Amino acid sequence: MKFWSLWFVAMIVAAIVVYFFAVGLSDGTVSSFNLGLWVAILLVTFAVTGGSLWLKLAGRQGWASLVASVLAVPGLLAALFLIAVLLTNPRWN
Repeated sequence: MKFWSLWFVAMIVAAIVVYFFAVGLSDGTVSSFNLGLWVAILLVTFAVTGGSLWLKLAGRQGWASLVASVLAVPGLLAALFLIAVLLTNPRWN
């Protein structure tokens, strides 16, 4: 159960990365200047999600959870930060 929770969050993070890449392609902000950075980000994202699933299928539950947490933990922290900002309505000045 722990793995699937982490993997689900990692897949949401990967979907957000792919969404921003697609929007960047459509509006022109992803260009030949920064395409290498985007390709690296996409490769790492897909390697983490695919690699964690491969490790899970190979019977390495702990390693799979650890690899999935590479994307899941920062994603959960960012979501928690956004929720806190929306609920507390802080003053930024």
